[in-house]
Amino acid sequence: MALDDLYSTPADSAVERVLSVSELTDQIKGVLEGQFPSVWVSGEISNFSRPQSGHCYLTLKDDLAQIRAVLWRNAASRVRFDLHDGLEVICQGSLDVYAPRGSYQLVIQRIEPKGLGALEQALRLLRERLAAEGLFEAARKRPLPKFPRRIAFVTSPTGAAIRDFLEVLRRRWRGVDVLVVPVRVQGEGAAAEIAAGIELVNRLAQEVDVLVVGRGGGSLEDLWAFNEEIVVRAIFASRIPVISAVGHEIDVTLADLVADVRALTPSEAAELVVPTGDEIAALLERQGQRLAGALRNRAAAARTRLDALAARRVFRRPLERVQLLERRLDELQARGQRAVVRHVQTATSLVGAKAGQLESLSPLAVLGRGYSLTTRLDDGQLVRFARQMTIGDRLRTRLTDGAVTSRVESVEETTDDISAGRPSQ
Repeated sequence: MALDDLYSTPADSAVERVLSVSELTDQIKGVLEGQFPSVWVSGEISNFSRPQSGHCYLTLKDDLAQIRAVLWRNAASRVRFDLHDGLEVICQGSLDVYAPRGSYQLVIQRIEPKGLGALEQALRLLRERLAAEGLFEAARKRPLPKFPRRIAFVTSPTGAAIRDFLEVLRRRWRGVDVLVVPVRVQGEGAAAEIAAGIELVNRLAQEVDVLVVGRGGGSLEDLWAFNEEIVVRAIFASRIPVISAVGHEIDVTLADLVADVRALTPSEAAELVVPTGDEIAALLERQGQRLAGALRNRAAAARTRLDALAARRVFRRPLERVQLLERRLDELQARGQRAVVRHVQTATSLVGAKAGQLESLSPLAVLGRGYSLTTRLDDGQLVRFARQMTIGDRLRTRLTDGAVTSRVESVEETTDDISAGRPSQ
């Protein structure tokens, strides 16, 4: 049916029937979908949304027009970069008429950033986002153990990577066990298997010292599994130090950036993870020579110090100090004895002087010079003046060699010089 026929009226032809809205929409849908089964469209993304269903809804626009577009979940899961408003893209898809709204839209099957390939753009955007989260910080990277006893290698069991790794490992160091965790290393679902293998190794009951993740070289598409966010985060979360050995020297993946150590090839990973027997033998030889030299130097230094100590005066004449102290002790003892004698003599002289003074003041000494001491027997009062006595008083007189008792017969007072010191009446 021609498009002009769609606009004819019943008056134009008696045989034309009136179309319902759904019938008209179906005819338009057939024309559009038939005429545009596959188209390439470039434009800028706007009004982008991604609900929980996983489908992506957006609008493609340029300076003059816009068109609605949809990216179903299956196609959206294959997109390797972040879709957002303002991003210039090139889309391939087909036109579809959405009957409930009477509108048409572009069903996108493939989408790429404009100016860059999809994978390169996806890699750049993901790298920037993960770097902003700190997953590639050098400060968090851990050193490898010097002598690992158990190594796990997450890789394809049939690839050249594991063969090269084991061959180099066998030549360099035999004292290590290798656990191969078989996974797919490219294709749909490979990233999930690699991440699951890393998590499995971290859950093993047997302790693993080093974890190697890698494969042989290839194109960017072949190596893409090691750029997947799920693999990068699994390496970041590993409690075991991780070596990334992906591809050849020119290939750098996000797994290389997040790993603790990057090996240019799987063979180099084997060289990094274990030493060689020759290197260890040479190291032990050097350490033995250094140890022997250090012991000789310490012995010579100890001998020199011992000779210097032996040459000191205290060791040549060990009793000199004792003898000097003994002599000093004898001198102090002699000085002490002389001081005691002087002190005793001084004290004796002082006691003699004090005794002479006491003797001169003693009443007994006065009695010895012809004087006596008289007291009344009744009250024991010392008699010094005649007026203190009355006739009939009994007296006791103390002499030098004894005492006599008497009675007063008479009392006579004198006025001579002897009584001059008498107190007035």
